[in-house]
Amino acid sequence: MLILNCSSKLQQLEATLRRRLPETLQVHGAVMTINRGNPAAQEVLVDSWPEFKAVLTRPRKEVALDDSDFYTNMYAAYYRDLGAYRALLGSAVNWNQAFCIHGLRDGLYEASRDIANTKGVKLEVFRYFTYFHPDPNTLPEIQLDPAVRLSTLDVSHLDLMNEMWPYGGNKYSKRFLESLIRCFPSFCLLDSAGHLVSWTVSDPYGAMGRSVTMPEHRGRGYNGVLNNLIAKRLHALGYPSYGHVAVDNYPMQRLQERQSFQRQPNLCHFILHNAALHRTPYVNPQASSGHSPRMSPQPSHPGDLPGWD
Repeated sequence: MLILNCSSKLQQLEATLRRRLPETLQVHGAVMTINRGNPAAQEVLVDSWPEFKAVLTRPRKEVALDDSDFYTNMYAAYYRDLGAYRALLGSAVNWNQAFCIHGLRDGLYEASRDIANTKGVKLEVFRYFTYFHPDPNTLPEIQLDPAVRLSTLDVSHLDLMNEMWPYGGNKYSKRFLESLIRCFPSFCLLDSAGHLVSWTVSDPYGAMGRSVTMPEHRGRGYNGVLNNLIAKRLHALGYPSYGHVAVDNYPMQRLQERQSFQRQPNLCHFILHNAALHRTPYVNPQASSGHSPRMSPQPSHPGDLPGWD
């Protein structure tokens, strides 16, 4: 196991992962973010260098201090050799923490399951379609509803966001959302009084996500507007435009297809390890969900968890 902390090596890794898109989406996004200031304080591990067979990104030890916070303790995985990934997974992860691993490669869940069984760790797995847009510049120009105005999120919106995000409602999710607001691209729609109507914010993996529309404003196409804008913004910054949709969230799947996002052949697995270390009451104020999984410490059945909405 090697930690890549050399700028030239990380740049080389980013270029290699970009050539292998879209199967490297999550890890590539994390490495891009690291190479552009590393606001999420992550690091990259490989099984070997320069010929690597497995890559894992994880939070640095100084930020992964709370063993119950799997919003922060998030890993992204990619591999070309499953055996190399299993070895890296066994040595690079603090299995006493609650943490989440996600990625597009088949075998991620089985690798976690086999190691978890030997350690007595309980798993919960959620599977999502990943949608990728090859050229967001071709997305049509938006026509903004005159009843709302476009803005970006700030920390004054945090309490409402945490309340309305069905996988929020706890101190860990609030801290996580604050880090996204402060560090990553976002858009929101405000009414004439300046109140939040709809919003979306990206994450350290370059994914579009955590979009919510207030109940009284649904059915007006606001998610499509923000989906269009955030895709173009991330593309302008050099990131691939992608996000995740629950397998039973048919309206959002149709929206992605109308906007020419391409569904990837492999499901994205979000694997929660030791999630029982922290449980809070499930908060679901009938909010629309965003691009990424609702990572509640007390999730319902995976089939009930929408992604984008």
